[in-house]
Amino acid sequence: MADNTQKAPKDWTSGDDPMTGAQQSYLKTLAEQAHESPPEDDLTKAEASELIDKMRQKAGLED
Repeated sequence: MADNTQKAPKDWTSGDDPMTGAQQSYLKTLAEQAHESPPEDDLTKAEASELIDKMRQKAGLED
């Protein structure tokens, strides 16, 4: 039985939609914690999700 509970962001149906306000706010917070510049505002949901994962690692907030 395949595990389809998690999809890669690039495979999301809504992955090409603009990032949400929550994603944008969280990315700004993560950028501050990781001592990085805030990301651009025109990311897709999928791009924002992938960037959140990378920024969490840089900020030392891995799951």
